[in-house]
Amino acid sequence: MIKGNFETEVRKGHQVNLSTDLLVAGGGMSGICTAITAARAGIQVVLVQDRPVLGGNASSEIRLWILGATSHMGNNNRWAREGGVIDEILLENLNRNKEGNTLILDAILLEMVVKEHNITLLLNTALYDVSKSDGHNIKCVSAFCSQNSTTYIIEAPLFCDASGDGIMAFKAGAAFRMGAEDKEEFGELFAPDKSYGELLGHTLYFYSKAAEAPVKYVPPAFALANITELPKYKLLNSGDYGCRLWWIEYGGNHDTVHDTEKIKWELWKIIYGVWDYIKNSGEFADVDNLTLEWVGTIPGKRESRRFEGHYMLRQQDVVEQRKFIDAVAFGGWSIDLHPSDGVYSKLPSCNQFHAKGIYQIPYRCYVSRDINNLFYAGRIISASHIAFGSSRVMATCAHGGQAVGMAAALCLKKNLSPIALFENNNMAELQQRLNISGQSIPGIAIDQKNEMVALADISVSSTYVLRNFPENGPWMSLNKSIAQMLPVPKGEKISLEVLLLADAATELICELRTSSKPDNHTPDLTLQQKKLPLRTGEQKLTIEFDETLEEDKYAFFTFLANRHVKIKGTTHRVTGILSVFNKENKAVSNRGKQVPPPGIGIDTFEFWTPERRPLGHNIACSIHPPVQDFSFANLNNGYTRPYHSSNAWVADLCDTAPRLELKWEKAVQMSGIQLHFDGDFDHPLESSLQGHPEAIVPFVVRDFKVCNEHDEVLYEATQNHQTICRKVFENPISTNKLKIYLQHPSGDVPAALFHIHLF
Repeated sequence: MIKGNFETEVRKGHQVNLSTDLLVAGGGMSGICTAITAARAGIQVVLVQDRPVLGGNASSEIRLWILGATSHMGNNNRWAREGGVIDEILLENLNRNKEGNTLILDAILLEMVVKEHNITLLLNTALYDVSKSDGHNIKCVSAFCSQNSTTYIIEAPLFCDASGDGIMAFKAGAAFRMGAEDKEEFGELFAPDKSYGELLGHTLYFYSKAAEAPVKYVPPAFALANITELPKYKLLNSGDYGCRLWWIEYGGNHDTVHDTEKIKWELWKIIYGVWDYIKNSGEFADVDNLTLEWVGTIPGKRESRRFEGHYMLRQQDVVEQRKFIDAVAFGGWSIDLHPSDGVYSKLPSCNQFHAKGIYQIPYRCYVSRDINNLFYAGRIISASHIAFGSSRVMATCAHGGQAVGMAAALCLKKNLSPIALFENNNMAELQQRLNISGQSIPGIAIDQKNEMVALADISVSSTYVLRNFPENGPWMSLNKSIAQMLPVPKGEKISLEVLLLADAATELICELRTSSKPDNHTPDLTLQQKKLPLRTGEQKLTIEFDETLEEDKYAFFTFLANRHVKIKGTTHRVTGILSVFNKENKAVSNRGKQVPPPGIGIDTFEFWTPERRPLGHNIACSIHPPVQDFSFANLNNGYTRPYHSSNAWVADLCDTAPRLELKWEKAVQMSGIQLHFDGDFDHPLESSLQGHPEAIVPFVVRDFKVCNEHDEVLYEATQNHQTICRKVFENPISTNKLKIYLQHPSGDVPAALFHIHLF
């Protein structure tokens, strides 16, 4: 029995003192990826999360899908899904939860964090105070857990604020901004003439479901009585729920930190009023059996504080895709800004303007300008309001968090402060470590000079050569223009033979296009156009282009829209080969072509985007000369996804036992192996609501084994679903040969491998 006697003095609560290498504040996607990356790099991490679950806006408390540079597959950023830990999370979620249940995602995130022995997780624990050893260094933080009535005092040499509102950075005194800069400060043409304090607002979602019998609904007294007060009420329909209702937004004219509770109540008022309108207005059919299943209790935040780092990302960096010596992450979401009045505004709910490709984010954006031992991660990083419109989305935030986690481990190893890591020329080592872990920083390859694979003689059982795609797929209508993307060497002339079906005599326009920037996949350069007559019926057509590319990159063999024509597709899918369509995706303001207002510093260009599986077939065709882009030499080029080319070794589909051998003159020592497969970086993998057609992407090698020179199995996997497969051997081995045996993912998809890392 515990018995507490009366005391005249105020009792002190329970206190626990912790010491760690890195304190991460915030358990959203950026904080999770920071913590996991740092822990795997060998340092101790305390992750403090003020909610009962992990995931932030992606969690079951808010239920927003995780997105980033892939942008619902609605832009020209090919193979742009963020790699590393965030890729691992999304592929794990796909495998267990392709339907997009956020409760399952909660459990996956908890599992991934708690299985890292170097992470101490504190849920329901709100960081509320900071102590400093001097004006420019944090000594420790104070956090309180309401569930166990415990105050935690956590001391560390390094800190990362991934809390969304930046509570730790704010308490530490770091410089911050709220609202928009004017045009003059950074020369951003999309910025306002005068700075203002208005922000993007918050959103709450709801879910509905059909019951077996009619369900009545009586709204609470605080519900909005007349939903037609909302300028966009006609957008409502009885089938929408969850984050498809992102436009029910409010709060941009308020203090989005301190007025959050007030904003939440207004959103509750709107949501319960919306449901009253859907159920009781008589404007919707088949709603009698519908009932509310869930309404959010905390709002999803878009914008609050942004903190100043050693560099501030700006509009030109996004649109012009500027290069940085300290690039550690990338973005690719549109510059997506919303009216501050949100759902009460008569303006469009968002202004989304896309760049022609992905852009680099420099390390300095993640390092505090004022606090020597503080990193930033998530939406609070150092960016202007305009650039923030792109960098704020979850997968981009998570990708940057991985860079912070790796940088923290490197800082401790070298006994350097975060900015000293930059100033002492350690960026190449940081980039190398990140890329080996799957970061895929655009334009920066893994340096192979110290890689054991580069010293090996490599032999393979076969190599895929793309001579033709069989005519075994569906007919694809040319109601919209279609292009087949193929990697083409500079100076090489290509001809395609395709199978067409015309319902009338007509003329088909074919074009050879490419991108003005070799890193991009926006076909904004037309090299040659041909107009070819078609007769009625089925026919073969050979298109020969005389123009060639000036450098190795992707070419677009383009068939312009003609409603009288269909083109034959194939069921074959190959790593680095893709068809794209000049079509709309209104979810990301893609209407086939981006035509911004003049003078805002945004490019005009067409969108050429893939179809989601099970559609998205390649064009059935014969290609001359054949595409020979799949050599084992790609294993040593340092890229782990398609870029200027496929960058993969691909085995021939007729090879029933694909095999790769690495041989050294003398035995080499290794502790483990890491294989980089094709997890289809073009697929967005939205974590909730959207749903996906398969639990394992069709390109990933499911079954493989790695053997030594005696064919003793060192590593074997079946039903793999991950991009990166890593095995640490029980004991280091010495061998002069490794044999890697792969199985084709299916009869339509050949086995592919991007990279082998031995350590």
